[in-house]
Amino acid sequence: MKKFETFSSRLVPLPVDNIDTDQIIPARFLKTISKAGLGDQLFYDWRYDAEGNPKPDFILNQPRAKGAAILLAGDNFGCGSSREHAPWALTQFGFRAVISTSFADIFKGNALKNSLLPIEVPAEIHAELFQKVDENPDYEVTVDLARQKLVLAGGREVHFDVDPFAKQCMLEGIDEIGWILKHEDDIRAYEAAHPAPINTLAG
Repeated sequence: MKKFETFSSRLVPLPVDNIDTDQIIPARFLKTISKAGLGDQLFYDWRYDAEGNPKPDFILNQPRAKGAAILLAGDNFGCGSSREHAPWALTQFGFRAVISTSFADIFKGNALKNSLLPIEVPAEIHAELFQKVDENPDYEVTVDLARQKLVLAGGREVHFDVDPFAKQCMLEGIDEIGWILKHEDDIRAYEAAHPAPINTLAG
């Protein structure tokens, strides 16, 4: 994974509550074990008609979504079944963060493991962001994971919480296995100092 660095982006508004993982990436696309192409299948049933043609009124099919890296979603985002393909699809489309008032726990964990930052904000900030982006589609915010700050236009900062271990991994651009490998020398030293006991009952 790449190191998660501070960035600024426009917001893609999707003011729908209780968006579940089957809406994010329908179950029929879960056969793949590769992330490739999942960005095209993100919100597939909302995004395309029965013939597979893009619906022009859906936000992801509009020019304002192109190049934007932050999804501004409704409450309780990512509920429903557990599937790692949901954050895969979001990151493959280009999203690096999702802003909501709350996230389903399993989705949040999967997102953090795949360098997708779930940012939980108070209801009043959430409503303000929807208003700002409605007034100005080019409205931008800055995401500063190191300081755990969402910086609004004008410099106002909103703190957000994040799991400390997940934060460290994202900032360093490593997953859990990568974190373990960083300590390989310590692990080898421990194993050398603590040899496995001999099983005197063996054959």
